[in-house]
Amino acid sequence: MNIDKDVAILEQMATRDLQIRYAELFGEGTRVHNRTWLIKRIAWRIQALAEGDLSERARQRAAELANDADLRLAAPKPKTSIGTAVRTTYNPRRRDSRLPEPGTIITRAYKGQDLQIKVLQAGFEFAGNVYPSLSAVAKTITGSHCNGYLFFRLMQKGQDQ
Repeated sequence: MNIDKDVAILEQMATRDLQIRYAELFGEGTRVHNRTWLIKRIAWRIQALAEGDLSERARQRAAELANDADLRLAAPKPKTSIGTAVRTTYNPRRRDSRLPEPGTIITRAYKGQDLQIKVLQAGFEFAGNVYPSLSAVAKTITGSHCNGYLFFRLMQKGQDQ
């Protein structure tokens, strides 16, 4: 029995023929249509039949590993059926501790101008526009992306965020 020759023949077979060959070798059919998977499984089985299965030592080691494995102690939770509504509650994001309270004006001297940014409940106001973040305000001012907290000196470089 030439294993290489048999595997080469598998590469030429259609998926339906591979499923038939799988059923012949494993004694049961398969619904798998993935050619690559079928070829690998059939090739493995051909090799195992020709050269023998796992050694007793390998079987013992596999059993040891299985005994040491963490096993699930509780059954998985059942999936909700289709059509069941799931209710979620809105959890507002915590306000960043680096930010001053809403209503505070942040000032920053930049290129000879005194910039003033008003801290809002949800965002920042600068020059009549509202921005979602300090970084967006800093980008508008500088024309390039930079960390808003660093730009407005609300934290020092290297400080934990």
